[in-house]
Amino acid sequence: MNILSLFVLIPALMLLGLWIARNVSQVRGVMVTGSSCLLALSIWLTYYFIQQRNGGNTDEMLLVASTPWFESLHINYAVGVDGISVVMLLLSSIIVFTGTFASWQLKPLTKEYFLWFTLLSTGVFGFFICIDMFTMFMFYEVALIPMYLLIGVWGSGKKEYAAMKLTLMLMGGSALLILGILGIYYFNGEYSGVFTMNVNEIAKTSHLIPVDIQCAFFPFIFIGFGVLGALFPFHTWSPDGHASAPTAVSMLHAGVLMKLGGYGCFRVAMYLLPEAAQQLSWVFLILTTISVVYGALSACVQTDLKYINAYSSVSHCGLVLFALLMMSQTAVTGAILQMLSHGLMTALFFALIGMIYGRTHTRDIRELAGLMKIMPFLAVGYVIAGLANLGLPGFSGFIAEMTIFVGSFGAHPLAGDPNTSFRMVATIIACMSIVVTAVYILRVVGKILYGEVENKHFLELTDATWDERVAVICLIFCVAGLGTFPFWVSNVISPSAGTILQSIGVM
Repeated sequence: MNILSLFVLIPALMLLGLWIARNVSQVRGVMVTGSSCLLALSIWLTYYFIQQRNGGNTDEMLLVASTPWFESLHINYAVGVDGISVVMLLLSSIIVFTGTFASWQLKPLTKEYFLWFTLLSTGVFGFFICIDMFTMFMFYEVALIPMYLLIGVWGSGKKEYAAMKLTLMLMGGSALLILGILGIYYFNGEYSGVFTMNVNEIAKTSHLIPVDIQCAFFPFIFIGFGVLGALFPFHTWSPDGHASAPTAVSMLHAGVLMKLGGYGCFRVAMYLLPEAAQQLSWVFLILTTISVVYGALSACVQTDLKYINAYSSVSHCGLVLFALLMMSQTAVTGAILQMLSHGLMTALFFALIGMIYGRTHTRDIRELAGLMKIMPFLAVGYVIAGLANLGLPGFSGFIAEMTIFVGSFGAHPLAGDPNTSFRMVATIIACMSIVVTAVYILRVVGKILYGEVENKHFLELTDATWDERVAVICLIFCVAGLGTFPFWVSNVISPSAGTILQSIGVM
């Protein structure tokens, strides 16, 4: 068995263990054991990948294996990893591990909650290891479906509305995706003579597909994945979904699930439809620039902590798509770094917000003040998350955003660009989000953490418990580690990004 399949097998065994667990202690034991194994496996895979690259292995994908599934439709269970998918697997395992501890005290229906949480995780891991379009789509759907119940049953606020809105919009994106996937499969086979669902095989012959056909199907794929990546104007499900989801689901949703959108846009839409990506990139650059600025401005006027972080996620995920569309190696490397950085930062934010809400029973910043005196550990964690989010040097946000803006400003014009200065202007506009982000982060930190405690009942509240401290410390360590030592990550990402960009024809 290919070792990558363990990323699907371990969650499957976790589901079995949860199913037969008889009490909350056994449920927690299964989750800690399983999530620890996934984290250890992803760390080993990262080490193995780096060793292989240092040893001179230049294969596009490592640990490649393929098993026929539906031969008549040329569908295989095909797996393989490059530098981008390796770091995405590492991010996913970190979020699942910390999310387990963030949900340690969750009630009621603890067993059922973790069953759906693990099923969602199965879809995420399966998506990142697969290189067959149909199998990727199947795992993509497995990752989306549990969100409805996780928000609708264990959420808060307008949870039924948020769950339904999220599901309908993401299912709409899935409908576009399946049309795009079938279009790529059929027309690639028609013009190349080879019918296959394998992403790497299609990439070798995708240039044979006429440009007009590529341009017809590119929006289906890019918008289909872009809905999950909070692409404007298809982002409206995101703030409501984030605000209503339970803590660990918000962590996994914003930290990992939204990254499926950016990953899919790059790995499928741009990689397999290269001429269309060059011709239509300027249209989607306009939309992503709006996402970046609109998300930041919207966060400024929110009073709910989760909505603030949700609109911040729209802005930061928009920055990922923005950088990918620039199609320079520096910008794309920055986009992947931003995926990692935002995944860790937003998971930390949602974990802290959930812990604060669990004590104060409010997320309204107008009702919170002086929390630094009451719960100093959580308050300091929130300050660190805020500083990372606004791009303070030494944290992951700074290195990711600077790499994006440097790579974007110097990006060469592509076929279809309105004029030669278009990308520079778009980059300058997107840079405005840095200032706006600093405004709403510092405003919230000053309002809720400092000053006098206005609600005297808050004086009786306690600080973080041991399980909450484990989750927060792990995430802070990762955010600071990526910001302090970014080069080992960028060295893993950059060659893989360059390989895809060479296939697209922009390098």
